[in-house]
Amino acid sequence: MGQETDEVGEAIAGELRLMDAGVRVSRSLALQLLDPDFVEVGASGRRWTYAEMLAELPELGGAAEGGPHYEPSNFSGVLLAPGLVHLTYETVFDGNRARRSSLWRKLGAAGTWQMYYHQATPIPPDGM
Repeated sequence: MGQETDEVGEAIAGELRLMDAGVRVSRSLALQLLDPDFVEVGASGRRWTYAEMLAELPELGGAAEGGPHYEPSNFSGVLLAPGLVHLTYETVFDGNRARRSSLWRKLGAAGTWQMYYHQATPIPPDGM
């Protein structure tokens, strides 16, 4: 288990917001949560840049109000350094499980927590 701090709690809150369908379809809300240097390696192995993610997020899974949504569990986080949080957790989306890892950073005292890096690794159906 990681150490639960206010910073970790804020990063978890941001992570949960990014899974919300209303945020996924709103460029302005997504902009608040993604760092301009954001990079993701998705469960498919695809590498996403900040611009690609902002452009395609409304069309990706979890964006439709009545469609499948992410079911996160087992959050753990640690404050690695001032302004840098590492989260790990698992999700189920449309029957598919994945282990996830995110780095969240906050630049300056007046800054907000933004996702800097994200990686998803599929869990095989018989995986632990």
